Amino acid sequence: MLYHDSFQRDDLWNVKAIIPFKKEGAKSRLGHLLTESEREELALRMLIDVLSAIAESRIAEVEILATCPKDELVEKLKLLGGVDLRSRLMVHVREDRRGLNELLNDVLRKEHEPVLIIMADIPLATSRSINALIEHAEEVVVAPGRKGGTNALFLRRPDAFTVSYYGISCSEHKELAKRSNLSCAVHDSFFISTDIE
Repeated sequence: MLYHDSFQRDDLWNVKAIIPFKKEGAKSRLGHLLTESEREELALRMLIDVLSAIAESRIAEVEILATCPKDELVEKLKLLGGVDLRSRLMVHVREDRRGLNELLNDVLRKEHEPVLIIMADIPLATSRSINALIEHAEEVVVAPGRKGGTNALFLRRPDAFTVSYYGISCSEHKELAKRSNLSCAVHDSFFISTDIE
C-alpha cells in the first residue's frame, strides 16, 4: 500500500518522480533462471518497491512511463497491492513505446519544476535514500549504479538538460551537466546503486 497516515502533506516538496518501466522482455539476463512470466512479475514487484519508497518520501507525484498498455499495468499493480487510489501519492501512467532517451528528453522539455528520474529495478531504494538525493542543492545530481550506469537522476531544471542513458551513463551525465553549465553532484548510495539487471 502506498499510504501512511502519519505523513503530512506539509512535508511534501514540489518534485515529480519519473519511472521508466518495461514489462515485456524484462530482466532477460535472468532468462536461464526464470520464465518470462516470472521475470515480468519480478519487474512489477520491484516497481512496487520503488513506488512504496517514493510514497514515504517527500515526493508527491509519480509518472510511470510504460511500454505496456496503461490499463493493463494499473490493473496488475492493483492486484499486487501496489496502487492505492486513496493514497496521497499521485500516480500517473503513460504508455509510450519510444526509446528511453527519446522519450525522456521529450518529457523533460515540458517539465519546469524539479524532476527525479528513477529506475524501476532498484528494490532496495528507501524513502531516506530518495530524500537525501533530492536534498542536494546542485542542479544535476547523478546516483550511479554499480556498473557505471545512472540509477537515479535529479534535475532542478529538467528543461535545461538532455539525458543520455545506456553504457557508462553516469560519466556521460556529468559531462552533459558541465557542457550545459549546470552544477552537478554525484550521490553515492548503496540503496540506490543496487539494481537487478
